[in-house]
Amino acid sequence: MASGRLPAPVQDAAVAAITPDSALLIGGLDQGESSVADIVRVSGSEAIRVGALPSALHDASASVIEGAVYLFGGGVITSFSQITRISSTGEAQPAGQLPTPASDLATTAIAGTVYIVGGYTGQSPLRTILAWRPGGAPARVVGMLPKPLRYAAVAEQGGQLVIAGGTSGVSASQDVYRFDPSTGRVTTFTHLPRPLTHAAGAALNGTVFVLGGRGAEPDSQTRRILAISSSGTVSTAGALPQPLSDLSAVALGEHILIAGGRDQGGHVHDAILTLGIQPG
Repeated sequence: MASGRLPAPVQDAAVAAITPDSALLIGGLDQGESSVADIVRVSGSEAIRVGALPSALHDASASVIEGAVYLFGGGVITSFSQITRISSTGEAQPAGQLPTPASDLATTAIAGTVYIVGGYTGQSPLRTILAWRPGGAPARVVGMLPKPLRYAAVAEQGGQLVIAGGTSGVSASQDVYRFDPSTGRVTTFTHLPRPLTHAAGAALNGTVFVLGGRGAEPDSQTRRILAISSSGTVSTAGALPQPLSDLSAVALGEHILIAGGRDQGGHVHDAILTLGIQPG
């Protein structure tokens, strides 16, 4: 399962696939809780720092459109509103602005549009689902969550967004929502076995996987990997080597790449994991 090491331990980094076997890991927090600006290319067991953001940040989210990585929001002490285009070689350029500053958000690209879910402005949590396309109109609100939500695990399934868990107020959520871009409707899809936040989401072969995470308490990390089927059935699909929250995960080919994260003792990790998992 373990396949390599990052140049340094990191949590809350954004991640996006750039080829079927490689991804960019962007920003995050180090062991000292300081934001970092690193752009790291991860391919198999190899992880190389290929660039840096104009400024350090954490709790941003990244998605790919037409082969380019776009980074949304993030923050340090305050939340940011910028959208940044990042090339596969680590070059960062401004690409737009969100309507409000937002960290703790999640993104997923569907059919050339990035959908931006929830987040935190620096003063208040967000209920919005935004849509954005490069080179077009500004990001716009296309849906509303039933409640404000931060740190949700989000992935695409059948052309819709699956939005699992997250933090609402100070509580971890057990709800799983589904957003249909064609109608703008958000519906309750299913429920997790228990409240969960700060987990990672990734989709593989039509199944959404929710990896790790924790409850409302910062030392309540879990090893569990959950699978959400297209019918809404939630099952256990495996386990991480140890309990982790604030990890980064992305589907690469027939596997899921996992990088970094935070354990129950507050230690930040540098492990790269490659998981081939089956629901069950």
